Amino acid sequence: MKKIKIAFFDIDGTLIDINKKIISEKILETLARLKERGIILCLATGRAPLTLPRFPKIDFDVFLTFNGSYCYNSKKVIFSNPIPVQDVKQLIKNAAAIGRPLSIATKDRITANGRDQDLVDYFGHAGVEVEVSEDFERLLQEEIYQVMMGCCESEYIHMMKGIRQAKITAWWDRAVDIIPADGGKGKAIEKVLEYYHLDRSEAIAFGDGNNDIEMLQSVGTGVAMGNSSEKLKAVAKDVCGCAADDGIYHYCLKKGLI
Repeated sequence: MKKIKIAFFDIDGTLIDINKKIISEKILETLARLKERGIILCLATGRAPLTLPRFPKIDFDVFLTFNGSYCYNSKKVIFSNPIPVQDVKQLIKNAAAIGRPLSIATKDRITANGRDQDLVDYFGHAGVEVEVSEDFERLLQEEIYQVMMGCCESEYIHMMKGIRQAKITAWWDRAVDIIPADGGKGKAIEKVLEYYHLDRSEAIAFGDGNNDIEMLQSVGTGVAMGNSSEKLKAVAKDVCGCAADDGIYHYCLKKGLI
């Protein structure tokens, strides 16, 4: 393994076990030791900036939010890639046609035009409630980075009718994130590596869902969690233990990264 200089981590199902919903002491230790070795720490998540967790004594260097549509560090916005407004409006129409509410997200705000159990449970993974707001329509005047909704795979075809510049990405079978067609965690990682003048061979990434496929393909060492989807494991260079078993800690220890 070439010397690793930057590491990307998904959150839910990767750093945090989905069932326990808390980060373990071993994973906190792992992050701290990676940081001590000068490795740049990056969160790469479908979450919004507003819903990012805070980990005790760990300061991440870079944040790839909305599945990479809005990326930033403490100094500047590294990459901004909103969904065209005409596609957002069409998605709202498509969702209404199949009886689904949805939520839209700017960099500073997340609001919905309704709620159903799938959307409520989806937000619940991040410990966030679905906010239904009367100014939903007004928010369409701002840059929308992600659309979130309860949606199963059989509904994808209905949701994407007439959509030109957006795509579905998903890590859960009851909900989706809809992002720019040319976006995704992989595109964001390319932008971050360019910003830090690093080669992909110097990067490692850990993930567990299908929305992490491009992320693992964009780095030299893509690692799928033991609890990952089979699609993700198929493209990963390595597979580590499950999030519930501190898989990242044991992998980094074995590979001499900590």
